[in-house]
Amino acid sequence: MTEKDIKIEDEETLNEEPVEETDKEAEAKGTENSETSEDSENSEKSEEKDPLEKAQEEITELKTQLLYKAAEFDNYRKRTLKERAELILNGGEKVITAILPILDDMERAIENGEKTDDPEVLREGMTLIYQKFMKALEGQGVSKIDTDDADFDTDVHEAVAMVPGMGDDKKGKVIDCLQKGYKLNDKVIRHAKVAVGQ
Repeated sequence: MTEKDIKIEDEETLNEEPVEETDKEAEAKGTENSETSEDSENSEKSEEKDPLEKAQEEITELKTQLLYKAAEFDNYRKRTLKERAELILNGGEKVITAILPILDDMERAIENGEKTDDPEVLREGMTLIYQKFMKALEGQGVSKIDTDDADFDTDVHEAVAMVPGMGDDKKGKVIDCLQKGYKLNDKVIRHAKVAVGQ
């Protein structure tokens, strides 16, 4: 046979119609397919993790997360404690800075008071310093509690004396203020000590 003949035979075999499988051959192929699918299922099952191992991995992961969260919380707690301590130590810095110029004025007034004997000059200097001091306190949110002809209010006043025989129109009213009271941003920091009509 020559090369030409071999090529022709190959072409003939390619052009031939496929022969139908017999029932036995089809059945054999079907069992082979089912065996291979069972093998693949078994290999998938063996690849799946044991539920106990899976649970242990989950527990390990959760423990790690818990440790991270505990460390974060501890750092947060330490940081807030440090910030609070700094606030307590340096919280009055703003107020002190506002008061220092008034201290300078008082020192100057004392120096000038030694040079003069005129009480009016000293009084005028003290009045200016007082006004400047009150302005600085108001800038920090401090305000006086009003006691002039005010009704007695236990939230802002403290009665230290009861004055009888003042008449019905003065009953329950502030007669005299013995010590001024102050508020800081609407919070009473010192009650006004007053005498109340009875």
